Amino acid sequence: MRKIEIYDTTLRDGTQAEDFNLSLEDKIRITKKLDELGIHYIEGGWPGSNPKDVGYFQEIKNYALKYAKIAAFGSTHHPTTDAARDPNLNALIQAQTEVITIFGKSWIVHVRDALRTTAERNLELIRDSLAFLRPRARQLFYDAEHFFDGFKDNPEYAVATLKTAAAAGADCLILCDTNGGTLTSDLQEIIKRVTEELPPDTSLGIHTHNDAELAVANTLTAVALGVGQVQGTMNGVGERCGNANLCSIIPAIMFKLNLECIGEEQLSRLREISRYILEFANIPPNKYQPYVGRCAFAHKGGVHVSAVERNPQTYEHIQPELVGNRRRTLVSDLAGRSTIIRKAKKYGVEISSKDPIAMQVLEEVKQLENEGFQYEAAEGSFELLLNRAVGNLKRYFELIGYRVLVSKQHESQPPMAEATIMLKVGGKVEHTAAIGVGPVNALDNALRKALERFYPQLTTMRLSDYKVRVLPGTNGTGAKVRVLIESVDTDNVWSTVGVSYDILEASWQALVDSFTYKLFSNEKYQHLR
Repeated sequence: MRKIEIYDTTLRDGTQAEDFNLSLEDKIRITKKLDELGIHYIEGGWPGSNPKDVGYFQEIKNYALKYAKIAAFGSTHHPTTDAARDPNLNALIQAQTEVITIFGKSWIVHVRDALRTTAERNLELIRDSLAFLRPRARQLFYDAEHFFDGFKDNPEYAVATLKTAAAAGADCLILCDTNGGTLTSDLQEIIKRVTEELPPDTSLGIHTHNDAELAVANTLTAVALGVGQVQGTMNGVGERCGNANLCSIIPAIMFKLNLECIGEEQLSRLREISRYILEFANIPPNKYQPYVGRCAFAHKGGVHVSAVERNPQTYEHIQPELVGNRRRTLVSDLAGRSTIIRKAKKYGVEISSKDPIAMQVLEEVKQLENEGFQYEAAEGSFELLLNRAVGNLKRYFELIGYRVLVSKQHESQPPMAEATIMLKVGGKVEHTAAIGVGPVNALDNALRKALERFYPQLTTMRLSDYKVRVLPGTNGTGAKVRVLIESVDTDNVWSTVGVSYDILEASWQALVDSFTYKLFSNEKYQHLR
């Protein structure tokens, strides 16, 4: 069976989307998740363009990825210099990645107006850049930027750029619909003509944008025509209207085109990882998104529900569990129990299919999600919820009360926050106070100070990330917020969530879950030993 390789460019092309911003730490976390999904190539950024990407390529060397190869991205060298002296090409080499990807011009319009050089000189740029990188790269990919527009304008020249790249040593030639305006029928015809012009063993890829709402269709058409590498982003994020959406493309390759791609077990985590990435980018998920959206397998009343209960194939094109989603019957929700049982097993909790606890947890999750909680990126909170339901979770401490004061002494000085907290631990009352760089930090410090005397193991944990999202509904300062906290210790990383109209209360909920998870997981580990 033919295998399609997935090249993810969320961390580079995806970050060009409006409002889609990632810190260096976010990029590392997302890389690890994409590797867990079984993505073959992860484009980490453009090392010649900004310090964050340089830092990413330095940091990612500290992680052993199981499936993915890291790619550094750049361009052909500048027309006024040569390849050996070009800072962009040298930055790609210094990134020391397994894969280097560079793009070049395929369209005479860009050669003339963007590069401001001649058609002949552009071919030299492509040839010399790839030839310079070839002995310094394990795998070398060439993105033919604006290829389809270039082909429609001057097919002979567009193909000449591909032949030049192949002769210079590119392992794969990626055909790019950079403006995203090519119709599927035109793309199909162009790819057929290109394959006739190139040697039969030429490896081709596809990179499409979604400006005409055709990125997924164009990508799948290219794959059906023999293209072996697919470039895209998770959730379709990207400049303007976005890139080809891998969350739709990957399952379509596997279940519609019946081609090999990633593993089926990995695919079952598609929705989880889709939501994880959006959560870290602080972007609300599209509930109507195919395959992974909350409504993708939702059925509301009447004939549809009756038919789906008898045979899900009547109104579902695939089984939702294949992509980690679940069926939702909006009038009488009878589904979802299997999801809870599967999750419970993952955490070492055995629940029978006839156990009412599964439905209890399901109903609680549904109610909490309705209030704004989301557990795709907060599995620490979900594991606590599950263990609380089956009676495995004890109460490590009880809040009596807290107070947070924020004062600003002078206009030129930052405000100062102080938190006072009173807890009951094992029948003893602990009353402490702490300051912080903000109210949440002060609350975290006070909670830690109160608990560490009773639970010294908390000294090994720290909060590594904190995100706040304003939830849709009430506008302005009266809106409900969701807080996501990531915590780490010497062995584990876990995320917890809180939701409230009060940002401090939402933060408190997530903090309590974070500390509780640490204490619970330590006890569970000692029990297993």
